[in-house]
Amino acid sequence: MVQTSARLLRVLSLLQSRRFWAGGDLAAELGVTERSVRRDVDRLRTLGYPVHAAAGVGGGYQLGAGKELPPLPLEDDEAVAVAVGLRIAATGPVKGLEEAAVRALGKLEQVLPKRLRRRVNALQAVSVRLGDAGPTVNAETLAVIANACRDCELLRFGYGARDGSASVRSIEPYRLVHTSYRWYLLAYDLEREGWRTFRVDRIGPELKTGRSFKARPLPSEDVAAYVSQAVSTDAYRFRARVTVHAPARVVSEQLSGVAARVEALEEERCIIHTGGDSLEALAFHLGWMGFEFTVHEPKELAEHLRRLSERLARAAGKPAHPT
Repeated sequence: MVQTSARLLRVLSLLQSRRFWAGGDLAAELGVTERSVRRDVDRLRTLGYPVHAAAGVGGGYQLGAGKELPPLPLEDDEAVAVAVGLRIAATGPVKGLEEAAVRALGKLEQVLPKRLRRRVNALQAVSVRLGDAGPTVNAETLAVIANACRDCELLRFGYGARDGSASVRSIEPYRLVHTSYRWYLLAYDLEREGWRTFRVDRIGPELKTGRSFKARPLPSEDVAAYVSQAVSTDAYRFRARVTVHAPARVVSEQLSGVAARVEALEEERCIIHTGGDSLEALAFHLGWMGFEFTVHEPKELAEHLRRLSERLARAAGKPAHPT
C-alpha cells in the first residue's frame, strides 16, 4: 500500500510537471506498464483529481484544473514542514500569498495532532525574523513565469533596470531561481541574442505569453551557480576576488543574504567572488565578516581599504604608520 501511494504521488507530480504525457512515455518514466498507469489514473480520479485521457494513437493524459484540492497524506515531519512554510509565506517575499497562507494554515492546524501543533508553535515562538528578506514579488507574476518555463512559451514584459531605465524584453524563459534575498529568472534574450538574468521584482505586471519555442541547451549544468555568478559579480560596477582566511562553510554562513560565490581552498581558506556598485559597500561587507582577508582584485578596492584603514586609525587617535 505504501508503494502504491508513493507511486500515486509520483504520477501526480509528473502530470503537474508537463502539460501532456503520452501513455507510453509516462509508463516508461515510472517503470511500469501502461495498464498500471491507467489504474493509477483511475485512483487519482477517485481522490478528486481531474485527469483527462485521450485514447488512440498519440493518446495520453493531462491534469485538468480541479475545483477543490483533495487531501494528501503527510508524515509528521512533512506536516510540520508545511505548517512552518505556510507561516513564513504569510509574511514572506511573495506578494499575494499572505491571506491564502493564513487560511490554509488555519485549516491545517485544525487537523494536526496536539503533539505536532506544539512543535509548530514552539518553532514559531523562538523564531525571529531579521528585518526584511528583500523586495516582494507578485504571486501571479511568479505563476505566469513558472508556467511559461514549464511549457516553453515566449514571454514579453517591461523591465526596470538598476539605473531606473525601462525597456521591453522578449525572452525565452528557462528557470526561476530563488536566493535568500531575491527571485531571479534565467532566460535567453531574443533581441540581445544572449543569456540574461532578470530580477523578478523588476518585471512589470503586464506579462504576455507567446508561441512555443524549442528549448536551447542551458548555459550551465549548474543553473544555481550560473545565476549566483551573474548576480554576485557580473551585474555590478566593481567585481572583487578575495582570499579569506576561514573555512568556506563558515564564510558562506556569514555571507547568507549577500550576493557572493564561495570557493573552498585548503581547510582554513577560501576564495569569495562578489561585487558591488561602490567600493564603500564592498569594504563594509568584507570588514563586517570579521576574518583576515587578502584582496586580489580590483586594485581600486585595495587602495580604498588602505585609505580607510588610515582614516580609522586617526579616528582612534593612533598614527596610521607608527614610528
